[in-house]
Amino acid sequence: MPIPESQLETWSHQGSITQSSNTYNTIKNVLEASTTPYAGKNFKVFLQGSYGNDTNIFAESDVDIVIRLDDCFHSDLTKLTEEEKAAYKSAFRDATYTHVDFKRDVLSVLAEQYGKAVKAGDKAIAIDASSSRRKADVIVAVRFRRYFKFRSSSDSEYVEGICFFNADGERIANYPQQHSVNLTMKHQNTLKWFKPMARVFKNMRSQMVNNGLIKPGIAPSYYIEGLLYNVPNEKLMSSYQDCVANTLNWYRRGASKADLVCANEQYYLLRDGHHTCWNQANCDAFVEAAVELWNKW
Repeated sequence: MPIPESQLETWSHQGSITQSSNTYNTIKNVLEASTTPYAGKNFKVFLQGSYGNDTNIFAESDVDIVIRLDDCFHSDLTKLTEEEKAAYKSAFRDATYTHVDFKRDVLSVLAEQYGKAVKAGDKAIAIDASSSRRKADVIVAVRFRRYFKFRSSSDSEYVEGICFFNADGERIANYPQQHSVNLTMKHQNTLKWFKPMARVFKNMRSQMVNNGLIKPGIAPSYYIEGLLYNVPNEKLMSSYQDCVANTLNWYRRGASKADLVCANEQYYLLRDGHHTCWNQANCDAFVEAAVELWNKW
């Protein structure tokens, strides 16, 4: 039998708001203190992830925070001609305070405030939870530009995002602001069904992990949001049961999987071997496990 409407409605509710908000504001204040080594630099602290996009569930505890240095930027010039690349290189000079310096200073600020609760991970700086604080991940980033045209600094075309580096030194570029704006637009275009449905599918994932239907980690929230972003709007405008069935049937029978995009519309959703894309086998496994959960409730 299908999952009851009442259960899906319960799963549609947003998770922790007050404690997540308090966690974010407390850490933001620490990062923005006038005594930090980077206090004289231009930077911005903002939310990304499920809590920042109102798609968080109670099983998700992390608050995802970005601190972005705005005094320098990295670029992707692969779309430019050789002439444009030469014009770009003559227009800018290398920064003297770089991402490496910024991350070192941010880590020192957080370690001084939170001590052993702070751990530098592969991509983010983790701050463990306490009795009054939810676990937080802090991404230390700089601005990122993907250029499509460059004749001069005043005559160019690019998409701006953020980038950071993992422990192996690989650059990872992403576009959290485009992701957030597009999710909000999708939410409005589906008569406000999109974000509750994102929470439903995230809770289904948690249930599938608990039931042993999928392994933990194969269906990150970011990619679940991306998958639902591609679902035609008219399939997300009725009951929770209809929305779930419509989504699963669409993916299995009608979706052009190679053409699906991430919610930021800067990357394809399903590609193997990319930091910013979902391995299709993992997406397929998530959908098939959801079908099994649905059919055997």
